[in-house]
Formats: sequence, C-alpha cells, structure tokens
Amino acid sequence: MKCRGMLAVRSAARKLSTKSPGPMEADAGPLATRTHHAMTTSLAFLTPIYFLVPDSMTEGLFNKAFGVFLAGNISAHSWIGLNYVATDYVPKVSRALQGPARIVNAGMAIITFVGLARIATSSPGGIKGAVKGLWNPDEKMKMESTGKFKY
Repeated sequence: MKCRGMLAVRSAARKLSTKSPGPMEADAGPLATRTHHAMTTSLAFLTPIYFLVPDSMTEGLFNKAFGVFLAGNISAHSWIGLNYVATDYVPKVSRALQGPARIVNAGMAIITFVGLARIATSSPGGIKGAVKGLWNPDEKMKMESTGKFKY
C-alpha cells in the first residue's frame, strides 16, 4: 500500500513541478490546438468569400478592417504552425536550436503581420487589390513588357 501512495505523491509532484508553457511556445497545450484549428477554419471559409464578393461591396472601412483581421489570422496561423514544426523537427538536429527557432518564428509572424496590415490599410484595394494586381497588371506595365505602345 505504501508503494502506491508514494507513486501517487510523486506523480502529483511531477504535475505540479512541470513548468507552464512560455509565451514563445505557441503550440503548447489544448488552447493552442483549438486556436490553430479555428484559424484554419476561418481562413478556409472567409478568405474565398472575401475575394469573391464584388469590390463595390467591400470598399472603405470594411476592406481595411477585414484586411487587418486577415493579416492577424494569417500571421498567427503561421506562427503556431511553424512552432509545431519547430517542436517536431528542430530537436532532431539540436535541442539547443529550439529556442532560437521559436524566436525566428515569432519574428517572421510579426513581419508578416506588419507587412500585410500595411498593405490592408494603405494600399489601394487593400489585400484584395494587391492579390488581383498579381494577375492583372495595369496597362502601362503591359505595354512596357510587350514593347507595343498604344498611340
């Protein structure tokens, strides 16, 4: 009987002594998993709807607000996802690199958010306009690339 009691005490002590995940460990715990799955679902459903809605319905404040929401969602989604990658694969190379890999992941997420948020708020058409511009260059760019000028 004493043996079982001691095992229970040791098990409880281990649970209490385990450190809580730090702020850089974005993939630790069930909350992170739920958040990552919620962001995946919202990106899968809201992004195509946003790009399919006519521009006249998404002009102005809605376009900027949704663009910032999308920037935050994309950057947080990539931060958590890359932390999962860091947890799974970085220790196979070196355990000492896991902390720096998490810092690099956080840095990339911050840069992604700042860049996409700036496009969303200050670029004509926001993120939607920038993505459309990748496939539909303006007339001046078309003329310069083909060498044919309209007179």
